Amino acid sequence: MNPAIVIEVLAWVLLAFALPGTLYLAMLTIAGVLPSRGREAKPLAGRLAFVIPAHNESAGIARTLDNLRAEAARDRATDVIVVADNCSDDTAAKAQACGARVLVRHDPEKRGKGYALHHAFETLRRDDHVAYVIVDADSQVDPGFISAIRRHLGAGAMAVQARYTVLNGDETPRTRIAELALAGWNVLRPRGRERLRLSVGLLGNGFALRRHVIDVVPYTATSVVEDFEYHLALIEADIAVRFADDATVRGEMPTNAAAASSQQARWEGGRLQMLRSHGARLGARVLRGDWRYIDPLADLLLPPLAYLVALLVSALALGLLPGVSAATPLTASLMTAVIAAHVVSAIPIAGLPWRRLWLLARVPGYLTWKLLHLGGVLHSARHDAPWVRTARNASSEGASS
Repeated sequence: MNPAIVIEVLAWVLLAFALPGTLYLAMLTIAGVLPSRGREAKPLAGRLAFVIPAHNESAGIARTLDNLRAEAARDRATDVIVVADNCSDDTAAKAQACGARVLVRHDPEKRGKGYALHHAFETLRRDDHVAYVIVDADSQVDPGFISAIRRHLGAGAMAVQARYTVLNGDETPRTRIAELALAGWNVLRPRGRERLRLSVGLLGNGFALRRHVIDVVPYTATSVVEDFEYHLALIEADIAVRFADDATVRGEMPTNAAAASSQQARWEGGRLQMLRSHGARLGARVLRGDWRYIDPLADLLLPPLAYLVALLVSALALGLLPGVSAATPLTASLMTAVIAAHVVSAIPIAGLPWRRLWLLARVPGYLTWKLLHLGGVLHSARHDAPWVRTARNASSEGASS
């Protein structure tokens, strides 16, 4: 057989794997850059609760609580509640000293954010909160956060996801790359879903749930990506998550390679675990005409951009070999351009400076780092993979859940 034909077939196989994700990304990018639809409504009245899950967060909890208590003071009807979950340090004492209400939970066999949130919601049932706002213990919210959340809830939303961006984006090249990545994942894509009237999903930080939602869909998600798992339960109950583009929460990203690798393994491995556990079921429902599940399925099937780029670059390299038709590198180039357009479009939408574009020069090194740590991702994709807390930066050790 002609070697050129074999190479071309291999290149088109790679392109076939990349095509669905590229088309899905193009759709969300186009929708995401369109102006947001405004919805005027009377803000939701009643008491809200900031709920902060925390595991061994002694060193950084005060910074987060100072920020949230200031926002609660502006609102005048929001409580700040910390869930000290399986802590072996003085997180609970420090949170209490900061003026927060503290719920202490000890159950070494059931560890992770999902368990902490379930405990909080069950404990708070007897209180009069009309909604709960979940914020990670390494995060801060922008002024006006609660006002924006109240407006969206008042407009009829049962669940709301705020913009989730990076708190320490200027700290290192690694956090600048994380900031650029989250601009697409946590801002541009949810904007696109909102414009298309899809449920935007939960990002694990900066989301709000009405009390009624917890009554109808108890928070029993306990996987390493409990936010995605719970979103599927919300879709099952016909509850859509709306995007609060005017509310921003900023979380701290790891600055060293070991912590970043651990976080990558948990996030990406958890999504692979969800694909293995729920992919076939979601696909079957879509085939039966239940279109509510087409976006969650497409989201699970969309690989991280680094892996998508790896497929396209490999196809492009094969397409440039002698004897391969010009259609192969042309197609690979067009699909790569879609990804580039997604990244470039995310910069102004997320309010980042244009100088972030120079980070694209670091893509080869970042891609290599991702591929070298693929084993950890696959390990975390096992159904019995334990929840592992991301190590904190030296300057704020213990800063988030």
